[in-house]
Amino acid sequence: MTAILSVEGLSKSFGSLLVVDSFDMALDDGEALGIIGPNGAGKSTLFNLITGSLPPDDGRILFAGEDITHLPAHLRCRAGIGRSYQIPHPFRGMTVFENLLVGGAFGAGQSEAASYDHCVEVLEQTGLASKANALAGSLTLLERKRLEMARALATRPRVLLLDEIAGGLTEHEIRELVATIGDIRGHGVSIVWVEHIVHALMSVVDRLVVIDFGRKLDEGDPQAVIDNPAVREVYLGIAVE
Repeated sequence: MTAILSVEGLSKSFGSLLVVDSFDMALDDGEALGIIGPNGAGKSTLFNLITGSLPPDDGRILFAGEDITHLPAHLRCRAGIGRSYQIPHPFRGMTVFENLLVGGAFGAGQSEAASYDHCVEVLEQTGLASKANALAGSLTLLERKRLEMARALATRPRVLLLDEIAGGLTEHEIRELVATIGDIRGHGVSIVWVEHIVHALMSVVDRLVVIDFGRKLDEGDPQAVIDNPAVREVYLGIAVE
């Protein structure tokens, strides 16, 4: 398979604190990749580096074969990198559909008219069609999580970065969310999913990466990674003899 997204030797420090340390990662076209790690391991910082919210200190980022290391965030979005945020921040005074149109018009760089049909499709795909005219501020947590994904999908991403999208949901809601993510992947979108709820992640991803102190601790088959004693000790807090 051909990598659609590659991170090579990526590093980022905040003062004397090294948050991402010579990190390498590749995402194949059509793949779903999971990332886990303790709080403060550098996962969200990695997402911010990939999307252009932060500049790296070292290393480079390749997307669809092009070096995007110094490309502004809005141009990365228009090139096909979408993301959700751990805490949804919709435009609360706008309707759900209007939130999507903002993503289509500004994120994808299209006219409102050109975005309209695609946004309708995204509403259906994310289970929000019945809430199209509801104010975003009136949504439940699950609906806000769905809207967070929907706004990212409205930008027509080739790669979707999901940052702890299952956090705070019930088991039933998680199952619904997992089904939606599987459907998104089925439509050809490659996925990188950072998540603390491991069983949700395991039901979707092909490969798992573990980060600890900004470095890659392990990578490979999800179950094999979870069974690694070093991973269990660092991530799960289980001391293994």
